[in-house]
Amino acid sequence: MSTGIATAFAPGRVNLIGEHTDYNDGLALAFAVRTGVTVCAAGGTGEQLEVIAHDLGERDSFSRDAPTPADGWRAYVRGAVAELQDQGYRPSATRLEITSDLPAGAGMSSSAALTLAVCLALIELDGEQPPAATELARICQRVEARWAGAETGLLDQLASLCGSADHVLLIDFLTLEVQTLAFDLRGFRLVLLPTGPARTNAGSGYNQRRAECREAAHRMRVESLRDATIQDLHMLPDALARRARHVISENGRVLAATRALRDGDLAALGELLDRSHASLRDDFEVSTDTVETAVAELKAAGAVGARLMGGGFGGSVLALMAPGTVAPAGATVVSPGPGARVIS
Repeated sequence: MSTGIATAFAPGRVNLIGEHTDYNDGLALAFAVRTGVTVCAAGGTGEQLEVIAHDLGERDSFSRDAPTPADGWRAYVRGAVAELQDQGYRPSATRLEITSDLPAGAGMSSSAALTLAVCLALIELDGEQPPAATELARICQRVEARWAGAETGLLDQLASLCGSADHVLLIDFLTLEVQTLAFDLRGFRLVLLPTGPARTNAGSGYNQRRAECREAAHRMRVESLRDATIQDLHMLPDALARRARHVISENGRVLAATRALRDGDLAALGELLDRSHASLRDDFEVSTDTVETAVAELKAAGAVGARLMGGGFGGSVLALMAPGTVAPAGATVVSPGPGARVIS
């Protein structure tokens, strides 16, 4: 049993474009941010694992060998311990201390960052080698599904794990190939504006949208919506057709945004953000009144494009601000940073 200390950091992520595409084997452009979750794991004796969430002023304690279900942030910690054990790891930590400068429920994937940081710290404490990035991402995805009730894709985990400073990631969720692209905004800035109360994927309509996409693919007789085409939408009732149209068109917007970045065409990128938001609002129906107010506020302040970011039903709005403009109060500039890693 280890009696040492190990510390790991996992960043949150910003999804530039490609929303609700990951669980449909689609495409996304995302990057790790410079803020995130830090977890310090300490070894010792005893069967209980004591956990302190410093930013929340809360604690948890549970059997290290037999974690039981819990709510909120505790579900992710307990789930990480249990899923690592299921993969043959035997975490020996008796104390975890968690700090974060990432806002919860803002669409920046604080839950994935927490889960990844816990896993990396526990594995490092015991001197083990972590699995490959894709496998670690899948472990953390199972935590989201089995312990928090959210059937997420792999966007959050892969963006946090594979992040690179000053680069954006083009992720193909069919092959799990990740390409890094230079990220030069030429004087433009990306900002995030929170839209109000925090929301959770499990507590929103996220799982319903995933089920609708699954049903649409089944009716179109394709493995996933990655293989569907606009010409096939006539096979679906209206609601499912709109869900599928969003996914199909969003994959196209990801490819167009990739070209815009490579060409330095920031006006085109802004227009693609606007189109993405319109699709999320009208076809995928995951926007809210507060989100629409935030989009309008950002556009009035000089954003060349703005869209809902994250699972929807709240969260944050991402906007591309033109040079010389002033973002509304409460907006935060975001930029790509390095991925999840062991600190010590």
